[in-house]
Amino acid sequence: MRRKNWRVAVVGIVLIVIAPVFFVGMLSVAPRSNDPGALMQTVGQVAGAVGCLGLVMLIAGLIGKTA
Repeated sequence: MRRKNWRVAVVGIVLIVIAPVFFVGMLSVAPRSNDPGALMQTVGQVAGAVGCLGLVMLIAGLIGKTA
């Protein structure tokens, strides 16, 4: 029987929510940047990595570990 690790799953959900919020929040900063395209490319990569990490943590938490 596997036990779900709810702490890891909840942190994964939080990271999945934070990633697009960070991306959208940085859209307001980009026009004031010297190179908005490069800034948004970097922000997109970071947001994507955080979102994927959150997804992996959510799946791992829901799969759980053996008791």
